[in-house]
Amino acid sequence: MEPKEIIARRVAAGLVPGQVVSLGEGLPKRVPAYAPWGLGVVFHSQIGALSHATPSHTEEAPQNTAGDYTSLTSGGSLLHEADSFGMLRGSHVNLVVVEALQVSNRGDLAVSPASSKGLASPGAMVDMAAGAQYVTAIMEHTTSNGVSRVVHHCYYPIVGRSCVNLIVTELAVIEVTEAWLVLKEAAPGHTVEEVQEATEAPLMLASDLKEMVLAPASGSMVSKVYPSATQAVSDVHDGAVLMIDGFGGVGGIPHYLMVALRDQGARNLTLVSNTAGIARVMSFGTPQGLRPIDHSILVDNGQVKKAVASFPISPSPSRPSSFELAFQRGEVEIELVPQGTLAERIRAGGYGIAAFYTPTGAGTSVAEGKETRIIDGREYVLERAIKADFALIRAHKADTLGNLVYKGTSRNFNAQMATAASVTVAEVDEIVEAGQLDPESIVTPGIFVQRLVQRPKDFSPYES
Repeated sequence: MEPKEIIARRVAAGLVPGQVVSLGEGLPKRVPAYAPWGLGVVFHSQIGALSHATPSHTEEAPQNTAGDYTSLTSGGSLLHEADSFGMLRGSHVNLVVVEALQVSNRGDLAVSPASSKGLASPGAMVDMAAGAQYVTAIMEHTTSNGVSRVVHHCYYPIVGRSCVNLIVTELAVIEVTEAWLVLKEAAPGHTVEEVQEATEAPLMLASDLKEMVLAPASGSMVSKVYPSATQAVSDVHDGAVLMIDGFGGVGGIPHYLMVALRDQGARNLTLVSNTAGIARVMSFGTPQGLRPIDHSILVDNGQVKKAVASFPISPSPSRPSSFELAFQRGEVEIELVPQGTLAERIRAGGYGIAAFYTPTGAGTSVAEGKETRIIDGREYVLERAIKADFALIRAHKADTLGNLVYKGTSRNFNAQMATAASVTVAEVDEIVEAGQLDPESIVTPGIFVQRLVQRPKDFSPYES
């Protein structure tokens, strides 16, 4: 077996069901061929695709920047570069696999030699090294001249410091720890002494040192489909930060999930929402004699302690919202945020941006207590990202992998909120099998969605 095949097989053998894996250029592209489809592993590509990718030469297939064609298997989706790299920066990718030129004993990563003028071409590698939860560097153990690639110090330009967690070569699997490089596996037919002789940096032997595993990964993906909203929100805990969509009408609100959360009873919740519940008093599109379900049911039940919102009060003083009345009674707190800033704070939270400067609100009460800065002669306000423990969102249709499409304008905050929570629960009208959604129509890729609930056909978003 050639060295590159050994490396690709070993990486594939270490994959786990449901993992999101970003593949760098070169050798990592061989990995999907050895990963069983049943694992549900999603391969993230910098060209803007999520798929278990396989080569294709049809004109209909999306083309990458190198002119190669890539086909999408069932459940694949397409995205633009800002979303693609936002997934990395926001730590939505579990594993990055990159082909390294050198890795140091402290986990520094070099992927490209310098030119004669000292320039390098790191491409996407800087983003990949910084953003993933776990980085595996793969490479042939030595150069064609027998020089080790696992070194004391990288002498080529590095794209990430102390970022590599695991090194996989045709000779060994080496774990990078704070103190040591630990030899975890040796390839069949190779001794520990041979591995150390080919390695510049010293190796410590793992207590459970074993022969390299090349067998295909096994297991199956855990279903994202929950039988009921009650089960999907059962672990929402007291004090949780919760994102829930909402405008003036009933569209886009996860009514079924909110009713279940009200019945579940979690308290002291921080509600991140555009409105914090004004659909009930505005009655946009509501049939006569009915009252829409909105965030008010959580406020009335005493579950909300604070709202981060843009429109928490009714446009009519004679019809105050439940949140407005609770605020007047001193039962809840409010953090008012301009609507566009709220959307951007949520997007930043989902895509790994800690804070950003915006001109919105400069010189007004919105800027009070916040850092400001003059940039190009204009005042900007520093706004911090928002992340949540749970996002309860509403979409029109999903596939079993969690890919979502929306209906009309209901995607508004839903699509952003899906990216910014530790657990995203989507309430949908229909769930189809993977591959039944058009990849071009998917707005929220399944990597952002952990749970799916189908709204019962007889469920009404109104109270009589």
